[in-house]
Amino acid sequence: MSKVKKSMGIQQVMLSPDPETKAILEYLCQQSGKLYNNGVYFARQYFFKANKLLTGKFDLIYEESVSKSLVAQSLPSIPAQQTLMSVSEAFKSFKKLRAKFFKGQLHFKPKAPSYLIGSKLFKVAYPNSGGQKPTLIDGQLRFSLGLTIKRWFGISEFFLPVPSNLDISKVKEFTILPKNGAFYLEMSYEVEKQQHDLDINQALSIDLGTADNLAACVDTLGNSLLIDARAMKAMNQLWNKKISTRKEGKPQAYWDAWLDQVTRKRNHQMRDGINKAAKLIINHCLKYGIGTLVIGWNESFKNNANMGQVNNQKFVQMPLGKLKDRLKQLCDLHGIRFQETEESYTSEASYLDGDTLPVFGAKPEGWTASGKRVKRGLYQTANGSIVNADLNGSANILRKVASNLNIDLSRLGRRSLTTVARIKLWNVSPKKHLPKLVLSAESQSL
Repeated sequence: MSKVKKSMGIQQVMLSPDPETKAILEYLCQQSGKLYNNGVYFARQYFFKANKLLTGKFDLIYEESVSKSLVAQSLPSIPAQQTLMSVSEAFKSFKKLRAKFFKGQLHFKPKAPSYLIGSKLFKVAYPNSGGQKPTLIDGQLRFSLGLTIKRWFGISEFFLPVPSNLDISKVKEFTILPKNGAFYLEMSYEVEKQQHDLDINQALSIDLGTADNLAACVDTLGNSLLIDARAMKAMNQLWNKKISTRKEGKPQAYWDAWLDQVTRKRNHQMRDGINKAAKLIINHCLKYGIGTLVIGWNESFKNNANMGQVNNQKFVQMPLGKLKDRLKQLCDLHGIRFQETEESYTSEASYLDGDTLPVFGAKPEGWTASGKRVKRGLYQTANGSIVNADLNGSANILRKVASNLNIDLSRLGRRSLTTVARIKLWNVSPKKHLPKLVLSAESQSL
């Protein structure tokens, strides 16, 4: 029998520890941060002087000057090893980026992983295996602190609450995560991949928006939808205003507990919006049996954004990368083929006129688009037809990969680019102030 393929799921729980437990968590994350910086220092010096990268899983663990240091001994042994493995993972990612850069596939030169700044707190990971794995006692998780901490402080353990919706035996790793003045318990666990009857030759394309849309989507069956981003951008704008007001007249590095609180709320809102949007897109694919999802993405395109100070603030701070990553995770879970492609010139070219779509940096001399944007959100084709500009870009993204993926675009026509369902992620009730998911069909007379 063939083994059932599995994917990884992650659940975060915000902790409300008592003062004693909070002090333990702060200590562990502080020491983990110091150990991480020690590991980064050693790996950077090794790279700069020997021109070699420590990317092996156990490279730093076997380096006694790091793993046997006083800082390393101040942590339980298994979490200390996990911290050093995180350093190796960072340098492994750096190695991959360097390889892309030297092949001309990256538009910026990557820098070696740097040190933690600010609070210098780092995560503390406990694998659910081995001698120091967390155990369930009287409905709570017991975490071991090891012999050294017991000898120094007389404390050998601490306890955290258990989420009621998870089978603890299936959790692969427990991670204590410091973030914005709070602590989270993050649990990673295996999820069985789901089987669906999908047609891999049917595809949905996504253009990540820069105006009022989080994502503009069209599919090969002639359906289209826009996921509204105005609520998320309003939340971002309010957060920026609060930060600016609070820090006015204070040093640039000023930060306090209130700023942590409002930032934490904003991050929760962004995460909720991203999860809602990703699930809506995947549910659309499952409903219509679409087996391929195509997303337009240019590396570091946020870094080069030049849309004015206000628009840049709204766009660059939107977690578009997190939306892409979440979609990729859900595609893997549901058996949908995920295809990423560069999206250069897709917003300029006219889909209905069949304009050629050059690769970034390879635009032929004299190339011009058949159509043009006539006003915000609208695109005019060569014969004067008006279509939605973001949907036009999404259709062009699909056209970039159609021949390679054997995708038929015959059903994707003008109607798909003019009549669209606009989806609002939240509809706040004035009485209860509770966000609700709303689908409002918007027939645009363009």
